Amino acid sequence: MLDALLAEARLRWGLDPSAGLQVAAAEQLIGTPIEASRPLIIVPLAGLLGGSAMSAAAAGSPDAVAGALPGRHGPLGRDPLTLLGRLYPGLHPVGRFGATTESTIGELTDSDLRSPLYIGPVAPELASAGPWAMPWISQRLRLPDGCPWDREQTHASLRKHLLEEAYEVYDVLADGPTPALAEELGDLLLQIVLHAQLAAEAGVFDLADVQAALATKIVRRHPHVFGSAEARTAADVNRQWERIKADERARAAEAESADASPAGAEAGPKSALDGISRSMPALAASQEMQERAAALGYDWPSIDGILAKLHEELGELLAAGSNADREEELGDLLMVAVNLGRRQGVEAEAALRFANDKFRRRFRSVERQAAERGVALRDLDFDGLDALWAQAKIEEHQEKLR
Repeated sequence: MLDALLAEARLRWGLDPSAGLQVAAAEQLIGTPIEASRPLIIVPLAGLLGGSAMSAAAAGSPDAVAGALPGRHGPLGRDPLTLLGRLYPGLHPVGRFGATTESTIGELTDSDLRSPLYIGPVAPELASAGPWAMPWISQRLRLPDGCPWDREQTHASLRKHLLEEAYEVYDVLADGPTPALAEELGDLLLQIVLHAQLAAEAGVFDLADVQAALATKIVRRHPHVFGSAEARTAADVNRQWERIKADERARAAEAESADASPAGAEAGPKSALDGISRSMPALAASQEMQERAAALGYDWPSIDGILAKLHEELGELLAAGSNADREEELGDLLMVAVNLGRRQGVEAEAALRFANDKFRRRFRSVERQAAERGVALRDLDFDGLDALWAQAKIEEHQEKLR
């Protein structure tokens, strides 16, 4: 059957299989990794397997229908027609084999999937829901007749944009899964695509290497899922994760030692804290360091020890005699506070951001109240300012009740 369909597609729609061809069973469409920039032939499953090889009972069994493809398994991709509408423009033409009439993606009905269909490729930049649209667009922008801004970018010039996009994702995460989060995740993904494009141009790696390295690492670090290891709790997973990373660091150190220069020089052992970026926000970096240390058993036996240490560091801060000493002791105090939050399941970075937002809201209320009274903040004494602050807290509480 496929030979006849290929012959008709070549004749009617100019199909060139050498440029790539996808063939998908209609019943398994939502589980098929379709790339819209390549031609697609949709055939009922019975047509692929042969009528004699597949009974009507088998055709209707649950095993004959694939589950949704991960990554396209959200609420908008659970049926074939909706999935096609996400992958192709609504006016994109659809050919019917054995019939002279044609249709469009937006006009398709469930009954159309009972007969073979041909969907021609869309331009790479229009295959927007596919994983390779952005790499193609990124490469196009970097060409001599592309975008002047994109052509000027380097890994160094893009660094600030990566941080900006990461922080914007962090901000919208507070609202959960929203359309705004999807947009911000896309902006962050763009930075990864751009860096991969620059590296590909330098002949070092490309996006496929990024994806392969990530998938390989995640599978390797989850032997309790993809292997024979056992991990019954999240704590078991964390301990196993750190053991695997320690082995990886040891192997990396051996490789560096073998390549060390001058001859015979030895690289020092890799630390469990290696890989924690010095560019991370200090609170987040502190929490990550302490979590890694705790996963290896370096932790207070109980929260009482942390509380005692917190009081000790506060006393040392108050007794410090110089600015340098005060800076050091304040840092020690903050690290212990981060550890206290960690033991109570609180993310220190998020907690301080929440406190900053709260201060911002209340201070704006104080400014508004002072303006309504016709006074300047600098002209109020502490008691006057504190009264405005107390009123701001009352208003905020009342707003929460509403």
